[in-house]
Amino acid sequence: MGRARAAGLALPLLLWQLLALAGGGAAFYLEVRELEEKCFIQEIPDGTVVIGNYKTELYDPAMEKYQPSPQWINLFVFVKDPENKNLLARQYGPRGSFTFTSQSPGEHEVCLHLKSIRFALFYDGKLAIHLDMQLGEHTNDHTELAANDKLTLLHLRIQQLVEQVEKIQKEQEYQRRREEHFRQTSESTNQRVLWWSILQTLILVATGIWQMQHLKSFFKAKKLV
Repeated sequence: MGRARAAGLALPLLLWQLLALAGGGAAFYLEVRELEEKCFIQEIPDGTVVIGNYKTELYDPAMEKYQPSPQWINLFVFVKDPENKNLLARQYGPRGSFTFTSQSPGEHEVCLHLKSIRFALFYDGKLAIHLDMQLGEHTNDHTELAANDKLTLLHLRIQQLVEQVEKIQKEQEYQRRREEHFRQTSESTNQRVLWWSILQTLILVATGIWQMQHLKSFFKAKKLV
């Protein structure tokens, strides 16, 4: 009886640990000036929902530290996929979140820049952006689903785990494609290096033969042989 109870308690704990390991995302801290654009590359599998939670801060020289930005600060977000297609181009407020869904796997370019809606420069124009990007987040409210479907805590954890496993499988498929592409690139490079080495060898041999023939003709002309 005690063992069964211990096993029942251990299973949800194990599921929680797997969920923690399965989570994906990245956090960024950027310092910019007004109208200055900051870009970074994020590798994202296809069909992945990306949620970016952000807040901006304005540097106050009087207090010598960053303060929460006022409402007249706007954040512009631009996202391009590996095929250079625009996935997102939108203006947001000083704090909030943005969402986009990747259409193809690979390196996505995310660009941010801040702009004031006033014509005069604010303070000395120094700003900071705190950005937390979550990959593979689902819009499902699991608490609401559990209430509607009368799911137990264990069933809810299993459902969340299944969604995380699907995300991991998608990530593994993307990494497999990257590995295959890298292998093909390496084989192509090795083949080019091999042919270049062969060409260099042929050039050296041809040069050596030409030099021998030239020296032979020279010695014959000088009647040294």
